[in-house]
Amino acid sequence: MLRDRIVYLTSPEDVAGFLKEFPTSVIFKAGGCHKTMQGFGFLQERLEPREDLMTGVIKVIEDRAASNYLAERTQIIHHSPQVILFKDSVAVFEVNNWDITPDTLAEGFAKLPESDEVVSSDNAAKTDLSPYLNILNAYINDEIDDRQFEYSYTSMFREDSSLRTGSEVEVLNSIFGDVDQHRNMHMMMAGKTTDYSAIKARAATAYERLKAL
Repeated sequence: MLRDRIVYLTSPEDVAGFLKEFPTSVIFKAGGCHKTMQGFGFLQERLEPREDLMTGVIKVIEDRAASNYLAERTQIIHHSPQVILFKDSVAVFEVNNWDITPDTLAEGFAKLPESDEVVSSDNAAKTDLSPYLNILNAYINDEIDDRQFEYSYTSMFREDSSLRTGSEVEVLNSIFGDVDQHRNMHMMMAGKTTDYSAIKARAATAYERLKAL
């Protein structure tokens, strides 16, 4: 599994050691919003079948020194989220922010030759869906009203930088879609009727799907 091939890089020494041990590999810079979640979801789809590739993850807010070292070493301007692909310890491809898509990742991964070697790490990535399950449950059971749910859920999602799977991202997106666009439209349409019955139905479906993951 991909989670067995992820290691967190928290210092310049970690980054240098990772690239020495795994010269053909991937480094993902995780930022502080949902762009990170969505970008990692797409990256995961590309990485799952590549059991020969380790993935280093830098949480740029907490571990800025590691991020700065990587930028200096590669001469690649820092972004977050950011995917950098390495071959023989040299960066051969990078993609950033909303440009992290299945198509761009396919282009990049074509530059990394496949091998038969299987790699793994004891530092597996964890994900926690309980905040979403709690707020969805509260909304479905009428413990919070429509507008409170809309604001709280979209705020939570926009600030979420967790490394989530593609299936989790798809479910979390299913209620409001593009939350940035939704919040902009919500402000523009303030005071006008919103079809909260449809939102509640999607919320109930999402809740059951998240519980099954």
